[in-house]
Amino acid sequence: QVQLVESGGGLVQAGGSLRLSCAASGRTFRTYNMGWFRQAPGKEREFVAGISWSSGSLYYAESVKGRFTISRDNAKNTVYLQMNSLKPEDTAVYYCAADEHLRPLVTRMVEFGSWGQGTQVTVSS
Repeated sequence: QVQLVESGGGLVQAGGSLRLSCAASGRTFRTYNMGWFRQAPGKEREFVAGISWSSGSLYYAESVKGRFTISRDNAKNTVYLQMNSLKPEDTAVYYCAADEHLRPLVTRMVEFGSWGQGTQVTVSS
C-alpha cells in the first residue's frame, strides 16, 4: 500500500478558497489514479474529484464542478485539490485515495485501496 498524507485543510469563510495537498510515498505514484473524497458529519463518504495516472482524465462530482480543480505533480508525488467559491455545505473531512491498478479512472470508493488520514475543511457562513 502507498502511504498518503493530506494537508491544507482549515477554516475559511464562504466564498473563500483552500488548496489541499496529498503527498504519496512510493516510486510508482505516476501509475496511480488518484481521488479526493469527503465525509460530512452524519453522512456517507462521497466522491469529490479524480485524476487518472496520466492526468488525461478528470472527473468531478456535480456539486463541485466549476469550483474545484484536481491536479497532480508526478515529480513531487503529490495530488492537489484547489477549492474555490467554498460553501458551508463543503464542510467535511477530505480524504485522499490511491487506486494502484493501472486502469482507466474509477470513482467508486471500494476501488481505491489506499487512503490518507483526512484533513478537516470547515466553511463558515
